[in-house]
Amino acid sequence: MTGYKPGSRWKSAVCGGEFVVVRPPSGEGELACGGEALCSHGESAAASGSAPEGSEGTMAGKRYSDAESGVELLCTKAGAGDLAFAGRQLQRKDAKPLPASD
Repeated sequence: MTGYKPGSRWKSAVCGGEFVVVRPPSGEGELACGGEALCSHGESAAASGSAPEGSEGTMAGKRYSDAESGVELLCTKAGAGDLAFAGRQLQRKDAKPLPASD
């Protein structure tokens, strides 16, 4: 869990996805994309391997969260792998609908 601080930048080891931590997790666990742990953005590891078949992927500008741990990530560069924390897939947060104005 070390280093998952608000504003810290991470990248996928299996695709081109890049992420920023909006809210850190409240418990222990590992952030992963496509089944492999995320790397610190400063590390020079290039994306190797590929995302598992059937992955939905991540979309730039969207937030992904896990209700149990409270972790929330912002995707800054789209990728082919799915995000997970402690083995649980993160869910995409959709925009809240605006109230109707009559």
